[in-house]
Amino acid sequence: MNIVLWVLQIVLGAGFLYSGWLKAFQLDSARAAWSWVNDVPQGLVMGIGIAELLGVLGLILPMALRIQPQLTPLAAMGLAAAAGSGLVFHLLRGEPNVWINIIFIVLAVIITVGRFPLLQGR
Repeated sequence: MNIVLWVLQIVLGAGFLYSGWLKAFQLDSARAAWSWVNDVPQGLVMGIGIAELLGVLGLILPMALRIQPQLTPLAAMGLAAAAGSGLVFHLLRGEPNVWINIIFIVLAVIITVGRFPLLQGR
């Protein structure tokens, strides 16, 4: 189970690393990839990107370094909340391609549940 969770953490981390990097540091590429970026203040887009990148760090580093590993499920919960907020935002705009948000939510929930015993000290 640990290997499966690590694979899911890496997959989810890679997805958020890509989207967070574009939003935070490659705004022109983000505008080209996602039309909604043109309708949202630049500072908000960059802030979302930075939050996603911090979430990726929290998803991977605590367990990899064995320092405060209970932060991993908390980071997964935060990324699930980010993806859920994005899902609501895109649905309200009537955008049809929300499948990536759903996939990110599912992965983040699986990681949260799988790593949750860390929060209980087990």
